[in-house]
Amino acid sequence: MTSHFLFQAVIYLLAAVVAVPVAKRLGLGSVLGYLIAGVVIGPSLFNLVGQVEDVQHFAEFGVVMMLFVVGLELRPSLLWRLRGPILGTGSAQVILTAAAASGVALMCGQSWPVAVTIGLTLAMSSTAIVIQSLAERNVLNTRGGQACFSVLLFQDIAVIPILALLPWLARANGSQISQPTGHGHESALAHFPPWAQSLITLGAVVAVVIVAHYFLRYVFRYVAAAKLRELFTAVALLVVAGVAYMMQLVGLSAALGTFIAGVVLAESEYRHQLEADVEPFKGLLLGLFFIAVGAGLNLSLVLAQPGLIAALTIGLIGLKFIILLGIGMAFRLGWGSSFLFACALAQGGEFCFVLLGMAGQQGLMSSDTAGPLSAAIALSMALT
Repeated sequence: MTSHFLFQAVIYLLAAVVAVPVAKRLGLGSVLGYLIAGVVIGPSLFNLVGQVEDVQHFAEFGVVMMLFVVGLELRPSLLWRLRGPILGTGSAQVILTAAAASGVALMCGQSWPVAVTIGLTLAMSSTAIVIQSLAERNVLNTRGGQACFSVLLFQDIAVIPILALLPWLARANGSQISQPTGHGHESALAHFPPWAQSLITLGAVVAVVIVAHYFLRYVFRYVAAAKLRELFTAVALLVVAGVAYMMQLVGLSAALGTFIAGVVLAESEYRHQLEADVEPFKGLLLGLFFIAVGAGLNLSLVLAQPGLIAALTIGLIGLKFIILLGIGMAFRLGWGSSFLFACALAQGGEFCFVLLGMAGQQGLMSSDTAGPLSAAIALSMALT
């Protein structure tokens, strides 16, 4: 068992070391390099790593860490200043994209609950790919880059009510809820009445804000007095993992919880130290996440249904591009910023896989529907 784990670790690291420098030299960026590496070592080609589900769930922690670092860079005053773009462009993108994609699904013969699920799922974009790609090209702080960030932040927040909506859509569809697979997103509050669930969930968010603002600064001060760099790193990782775990217990997004903690800690005198300690782990786990996404791409399904997968991929990118370009122009971003805005966000995202998995657990979507959608989402992420 240990030798198998070490072999997998060697393969993942070797694939990253070989593929990423080549991809960057060709001007493709590190994200595409990780995705290509995943496809090569995955079950669809050389099958060097076997099943990738366990690795992918572990690697999703990289997305959680990324949002913690993003939160550290966002002072509450800056977040308040961005409230207009977040609510304006963010809500417009999610609502319009979900409505358009749901309409297409209805025309393809899906029931309305399934169509709404597909629309809400495809409205999501990849926070990990977009933020990292824009940062590598030094355009994250431009007008178009800030618009992208505002939409991505709104999407991350919107995942929470969407997850809460899926069980209701499943009941409306007459679906039989399947048993959790062991990686389900069932909340520990499932047996409480709805009003108690709401109060406990709100209390968890308030607790994160209070502890991060009033308590953690004393913890960091105490640890800093010990003058042990590795201890400060351990506390930083403990904060991220602890907040993520608590958010999952109450059925919320772990990424959103760590983002809130990061925003609250953005005013801390230890902000730069926290960012420096978490950054290496974030980069490594994000790379592992992208490799796992690439390895999970079912090339046999793509080869068996090339026309359908191509149509879904092109349709997804084309539909989102047109809507995003229209939103950019409506909010007067200018042609250049609007084009960047549309190109950057016209793909599926990591939360799409989470929502599709939840829809499958609820019996809302069959594997025949979810499989092609997952392949199209992964291809759209690679094409970005």
